[in-house]
Amino acid sequence: MIRSLPTLSRATLGLVAWVGVMVQAVQTISAEELVFGQSAALSGPARALGQGVRVGLLAAFEAINQQGGIHGQRLVLDSLDDAYEPEAAIANTRELIQRNVFALVGAVGTPTSLAAQPIATEAGVPYLAPFTGAEFLRDAQLRPNVLNMRASYYQETEEMVARLTADLGVQRIGILYQNDSYGRAGLTGVRRAVARLNLPLVAEADYPRNTEAVKVALLDLRHSRPEAIVIIGAYRPAAALIRWARRLDFNPYFINISFVGSSALARELGPDGAGVYVTQVVPFPTDVSLPVVAHYQQALAAVAPESTPGFVSLEGYLAGRLVAEGLRLAGPNPTRAGFLDALRKAETIDLDGFRLRYGPADNQGSDQVYLTIIDSQGRFQSVQHMVPQ
Repeated sequence: MIRSLPTLSRATLGLVAWVGVMVQAVQTISAEELVFGQSAALSGPARALGQGVRVGLLAAFEAINQQGGIHGQRLVLDSLDDAYEPEAAIANTRELIQRNVFALVGAVGTPTSLAAQPIATEAGVPYLAPFTGAEFLRDAQLRPNVLNMRASYYQETEEMVARLTADLGVQRIGILYQNDSYGRAGLTGVRRAVARLNLPLVAEADYPRNTEAVKVALLDLRHSRPEAIVIIGAYRPAAALIRWARRLDFNPYFINISFVGSSALARELGPDGAGVYVTQVVPFPTDVSLPVVAHYQQALAAVAPESTPGFVSLEGYLAGRLVAEGLRLAGPNPTRAGFLDALRKAETIDLDGFRLRYGPADNQGSDQVYLTIIDSQGRFQSVQHMVPQ
């Protein structure tokens, strides 16, 4: 079950949420199935992110359903398109809660989560594995219904700065960030990381969300002569900045945060991507020596044979596996509170090699950050250290 709203005005989206003009509200908690709701960017400039998370969730759910579901209940995904816009995410979240979904899973983005998560918290609906490392979601006391899966943006930016300085001896770091809560979360992380090393952040430049308006930002960055640029953005503006920099023969080290959408970034960059780094928060999606990756590839091929394994859909798949493990631990006829409690009280949750651990005051399952680089063939390689270019 996948439902994606067409492009609508904000007023119409609000009307859809409360009155149910477009889709009739349905009862979703039953003896036969459990429906999980997702609001994500399925259209617009960030659509590869939402589509990737969704196909990963669907792959996990279908593989689980083929084995009889969890305690005899099938898992169903109900997805709505928010185009990476907070107002649409609010409308979608209200509508999904009105439909009585068991939980919300796989939301995409910081600004959308910042808008939608309080609605879920007020309604007592679990908010699971959002595709964001924003710090505000990691306050377990203020957000008792939130369970994160991935490492935080602070952890990613800490690793970026550590590798740039320790491996390459970089002293002058600049940043391009999306001018919203997502970009500012990454900006804060980079500022914290360089301050711990008593280094300056030599340039800060931003661009508006859902645009590729980065030329002025590029000129500002070039003027400050950084040795490396951290990019806190989505794949299209990130690629636009790097392509223009190459044209201007401006070639600092470029490193992107995981939210960028790695596969889409490599496609956008083409030959200009060689040497671009990306931090990741899930294992390498082609490393079938890890059992969970082998299972992911099989599940992905079953539901979307045209899809190439990637970091974003793997994160969606892992989120789906986390859902299934929570339901298994909660037992038959689960309640929302019982589901969350089962995950918090569990010992280490081993998803076939990808391990998560929660606790009463810890709502983030994984602290893993991985480093990857795009090679001359446009493929990602896993690396332990940065090397001079």
